[in-house]
Amino acid sequence: MELKFNKIAPLFLGAMFSVAGAFAQCDFSTDYFKIHINNKGWITSMKNITVQPNREFSPSDKPSPLMSLYDSKKKVYYQPTKAIYTKNNKTLVLNYPNGSVAKVAVIPQRKYFKFTLQTLSPRNGIDVIQWGDYHTNITNLFGEIIGVARDTSEAVNYAIGMFALNDNTLGGTAETIGDAAPFQYIIHTPDAKRYPLPNNLHEGQVFTLGGNGISDVAFYAHKEPWYRTMYGSAAMVDRKGRVSIVYQSRDRSIEREIYFSLIPNMAANKPNHLQVQPLPGVDYIGSSIALWGSPDSTALMDVVQKIVLSEKLPYPTINGKWVKDPSAYVPDALTSGNLNDSIISYTSRLGFKTISLYDQGFLRANRGNNGYIDGKNFEKKPIKLTSGNVSHKEFADMAAKYGITIGRTPITNSLAPGTMDASPIPSDSLCYQQKRLLVKSISPTDTIIIVDDPTHLEEIASWEGHCANLNMIKIGKELIYYAGVSDQKPFRLLNVKRGYWKTNPSNHVSGDAIYKLQVTVNYGYDGLIPNMQLQDKIAEHFADICAINGLRYYDFDGQEFLFNNGHGYYSTKRFFRKMFERAAEQSVPYIRFTGATLSEGSWHYQSIWNVGGGKNLYDVDTREWGSSTSQGKDLRDVTYSNYFPVGLGGNFPINAKSKVEDYEHIQAISVGVGTTYSLKLNQKDVESCPQKDAIFKAIRTWEDARIANAFPRWVKKELADAALSFHLEAVDANNWNLYKTNRDGSDKKLFVRLKRDAGNNVYEAVK
Repeated sequence: MELKFNKIAPLFLGAMFSVAGAFAQCDFSTDYFKIHINNKGWITSMKNITVQPNREFSPSDKPSPLMSLYDSKKKVYYQPTKAIYTKNNKTLVLNYPNGSVAKVAVIPQRKYFKFTLQTLSPRNGIDVIQWGDYHTNITNLFGEIIGVARDTSEAVNYAIGMFALNDNTLGGTAETIGDAAPFQYIIHTPDAKRYPLPNNLHEGQVFTLGGNGISDVAFYAHKEPWYRTMYGSAAMVDRKGRVSIVYQSRDRSIEREIYFSLIPNMAANKPNHLQVQPLPGVDYIGSSIALWGSPDSTALMDVVQKIVLSEKLPYPTINGKWVKDPSAYVPDALTSGNLNDSIISYTSRLGFKTISLYDQGFLRANRGNNGYIDGKNFEKKPIKLTSGNVSHKEFADMAAKYGITIGRTPITNSLAPGTMDASPIPSDSLCYQQKRLLVKSISPTDTIIIVDDPTHLEEIASWEGHCANLNMIKIGKELIYYAGVSDQKPFRLLNVKRGYWKTNPSNHVSGDAIYKLQVTVNYGYDGLIPNMQLQDKIAEHFADICAINGLRYYDFDGQEFLFNNGHGYYSTKRFFRKMFERAAEQSVPYIRFTGATLSEGSWHYQSIWNVGGGKNLYDVDTREWGSSTSQGKDLRDVTYSNYFPVGLGGNFPINAKSKVEDYEHIQAISVGVGTTYSLKLNQKDVESCPQKDAIFKAIRTWEDARIANAFPRWVKKELADAALSFHLEAVDANNWNLYKTNRDGSDKKLFVRLKRDAGNNVYEAVK
């Protein structure tokens, strides 16, 4: 069904004065939202115009600059001091105290404002522009990944948000190091009456994560509701708990060095110095955002989805629906035990659409196989069946008959030892932290390596984990291990091992370039980081794997490695855009994927976020969002605030002790909160379960009703209460009876009769 768009509403509603169509102080409106920009270029009013009187969301003490300029060398922001709007060409001219003048196109739409930077001249040292901060008086939820301030209360029910409309516009502030915001805790209570802050804490206070900084699970260390994990900085809170939203865009053609760590406050992940690769032609001119405001309860499907469609942003679908549509949320099957006779049948009976072959281990990027992961003739047969093992392609073809796809777990852009681009012949397109020069020629056996400049060479490997075994340099086509550098001339690398990773020890002459390589971590993730051009090729390689082998799902472990080149969320957007563009060229539809993280760079492309699992995410026995750690609570709060399906990880294995009422509860929470999960399926364990068939039937009933959008908002609120228990029965294909029960499934009482939403398909893509 097509989306219907009415004619654009009038843009200009009022002005202080005008000369020949030029205005200072003007108002702009959408169907739901009205803003006022004063004659200095600041937003001084943001109103919900769906209620009377209009509700004001702009704090009187904090006006918002429409667009700020940033000089990263001086570390100075410049805000606009004068603004003139020309109605005829819909252009706002902004003047700044450093002498720069910006022209911003203001293109009105029915449900959002589109702002685009057309020119900035003279630049006068400006290398980053920033949209905002746009300050609000909302104190409830903040979506730090996509940039949204949300008041979900029945009394207010309003959200104000922002979206990037091009790849080089990123969520976060202009001063964000490495264009990827620190992973940390911030203090914020979503409801000061229900959850008042202790006296020793204040809103906006920052804390490091828990644990040793190595184990993912150990990061999550606070179950208190006011400890909020941060996965971005597109939204922040001030000392009063008020939410501000912000985006930025950078001139990436400029050489620069950063001191970066994604978790900078942890000793195990202290920052490294990184010379960031310049990217000619990637600039802030053309930076574009959508600014919107609307009732929160309908914002996702009525406004956010229409921005995505109208601006031709990535629009992945499953079951014919946008993956952000709550009625399209669906769990996946996660295999273990590598016995797969019934896995496809199980998945079909459950109503799931994807099988993650997690028991096959890591899929490493290796362009040397040209995408044929089982050999040129599919001669490798890693998928075990009693009737005879099969290749990925054969198993994918078997699953496709049931409308099911299969997938694997790659280590994203990590170039592992023994693969093309890494060793024994390393690529010349590797990302490096530092470039130095060889002072004295060396033979293949020399271990005395003299460098011209020891600065930062004492740092160990990447920011993540600082794994000593990955500390290496590249000279020519040789990888060389070292640990440390002398502190006096001649500056000599210490503890040298030649021909590392089975590369060929060679002669190298004075003046040869020495590259201290950017790497990943060990623990099986060992690898080198590609530069941007090689990363593009790796992205295309993953698309080739799908086209050749029938894969349509990836679990991108090590997804944070996309930040390691210093381009942060831009790198992430570019990686997934390249993968999907290549896939489209080969007639591969959307590739469903999860990964180790979620960022503004992946939000549009990523379907789910099923990271971790077990009692760390959701404990069905105690009915807690993480009983062993706070991971479940932390990830729930992040995803829910950012209009993204909550992930419960690899979880809830069916075995001999499994009970149907537990899965009724899991599904009630999944529908009520809006979650997906990866159901662990070990064929031997499943077959040992006496209630297997009843569990399959219960899950399928819930999934059929969910995809029919049969659960109204008020019912979902009840389902989200972990203290309650429910049972769902299908009356027919369009109607269901929902019962409240005791925890053991007894004492069944009809709660509500549900029916299919007849208009459920109204939001399909425009034909």
